[in-house]
Amino acid sequence: MAKLFRTAIMGPPGSGKGTISQRIAQNFGLQYLSSGHFLRESIAANTEAGVLVKSYVERSMLVPDHVMSRLMLLRLEQLTGHSWLLDGFPRTIAQAKALNNICQLDMVIILNIPYETLRERLSDRWIHPASGRVYNMGFNPPRVQGRDDVSGEPLIQHADDRPEALLARLRHYKDVAKPVIDLYKSQGVLYQFSGTDTNRIWPYISSLLSTKIPTQHLDGCQPPIQP
Repeated sequence: MAKLFRTAIMGPPGSGKGTISQRIAQNFGLQYLSSGHFLRESIAANTEAGVLVKSYVERSMLVPDHVMSRLMLLRLEQLTGHSWLLDGFPRTIAQAKALNNICQLDMVIILNIPYETLRERLSDRWIHPASGRVYNMGFNPPRVQGRDDVSGEPLIQHADDRPEALLARLRHYKDVAKPVIDLYKSQGVLYQFSGTDTNRIWPYISSLLSTKIPTQHLDGCQPPIQP
């Protein structure tokens, strides 16, 4: 039976989590679960989870930790028997503790990207709202300017991707992420990667994963054994 591997990726907005996550999923056969994609799909499909999340989104409110944790943990139950990668969850210490109660991660990847690089990336970032597909005018532009490659629908730029809003977003990310990072550091599963170029960071992540994934001996997402 193939060994299972559970990991999560963290980083500030514009750090390249989506690009790195797709490469990990493709190269190592992990199921990729993005919390943002999951919520958008749930809303579009009008599922019970989607209706609940939509009630917060329509009021421009953050989805509360207990709601987010319940929805994501229920989704992970469907992936029992699969190796997976989480992107966007856990985002807060409350979410991390909820996940930790049922499943201990094998690795947490942190991307540390300089502010100036983040500013440049986000100023060039455009998004297809319905699907969450992201384009960068510098290195990943759409085939037709201003239009999504798949649907042809218009792309938008989020107001909080603009330089004047970025500093506030980064401060918020650091405040929220620090206790999560400290938790995983204390568990010995935290690995940090720094740089300005995703293509230069990727080989180091790939090399590390190549040494970790074949040696795992965990059999699934089960409650941790208490001492």
